[in-house]
Amino acid sequence: MPAFITHSDAPLRLPLRPCVGVVLFNAEGLVWVGRHTPKWAREREQEHKGFWQLPQGGIEPLEPSREAAFRELWEETGVRNAALIGEIPGWLTYELPQDLLGVALKGKYAGHRLRWYAMRFEGNDSEIDIGPKGAAMKREFDAWQWVPLAEVPRIAIEFRRPVYEEVVQEFARFGRRQPTQIAAE
Repeated sequence: MPAFITHSDAPLRLPLRPCVGVVLFNAEGLVWVGRHTPKWAREREQEHKGFWQLPQGGIEPLEPSREAAFRELWEETGVRNAALIGEIPGWLTYELPQDLLGVALKGKYAGHRLRWYAMRFEGNDSEIDIGPKGAAMKREFDAWQWVPLAEVPRIAIEFRRPVYEEVVQEFARFGRRQPTQIAAE
């Protein structure tokens, strides 16, 4: 049953969208973030250079959340070489601010209800492709970078920060540099 959010001074009764979020760690212990400029921000001509966020997206009907996490990771980053290393049990949620209800998220949702997964990137940066993956898909990000996990809440849009702070607490142990593999002779 979907979770609904109602705001006392808003007539909208919108559900929270069921989603997955992915924290992708590289061998140096940094995490992947993409810069996103949502349509509502462009339309309002807000003075910013986009918002940095972790890969995330909706869960399709009957789709297991782990499968959705790998699908969303590929759709948004092009990454296929990743291994699941952790997950947060249960759901973390954020709500849109009042002025974005009925505007952001295509006007259909009051926020997101997310299952979070940590993954280890097993490829190299040349694998990353933030372009659309099909004719019906749009580009989610216009830039990307690797950053320390602890920096993610600071560079994210304000309404996502509390969830990102929980994600940082839960997944901090994965942010350690991975030992270099030395080939046997």
